[in-house]
Amino acid sequence: MSDEHVWDAVAAERRSLVRLLEDLPESCWDHPSLCDGWRVRDVVAHVVLSADASLGWIVRELIRAYGSLDRAIRDTAIRHADRTSTDALLAELRAGIPARTTALGTTPADRLMDLLVHGQDIAVPLGIAREMPTAAARTAAIRIWTTGAPFHARKKLRGYRLIASDADWSAGAGHPITAPIAILLMVLTGRTEIGAIADHR
Repeated sequence: MSDEHVWDAVAAERRSLVRLLEDLPESCWDHPSLCDGWRVRDVVAHVVLSADASLGWIVRELIRAYGSLDRAIRDTAIRHADRTSTDALLAELRAGIPARTTALGTTPADRLMDLLVHGQDIAVPLGIAREMPTAAARTAAIRIWTTGAPFHARKKLRGYRLIASDADWSAGAGHPITAPIAILLMVLTGRTEIGAIADHR
């Protein structure tokens, strides 16, 4: 996908996420997500903040988190979620649909990957089926496999060859694991254990 197509896919994912969240009762916003220690509203806050993360803001929050990027990401999301109403979070997400900004060291594909995976982080624990577009998931998988942090997919999945059953994508060497690209993306990001899909076709 070209950058233009990736940004179009990012906007589509944001619109789709808004539609999903608009129908949720207030209680669901405090439901645990797939992200350890994060509620649904914390995930939404993270998505909102990542759409407009300036260098100055990142540096300030890193200092506040004593240099830990993971802690900075977690703490900023939870703080924003705690001080922002559900309606306001939804409004911020809606306002950010057309945003085309990337944090230092990231690409449009990172924004797309973030939305695809965090959409599942919200939907799966709530028992909501959320479709992941094949082309978008393939782009995200390529990005994750060709970078290191934060997922270190090549290292963690050493000894396996991942093969998408519905897209032109494969990676790794070793025992073959075949599954739809959406499922493989969840494996690459640590949401699904490789053993859970060993027999999936």
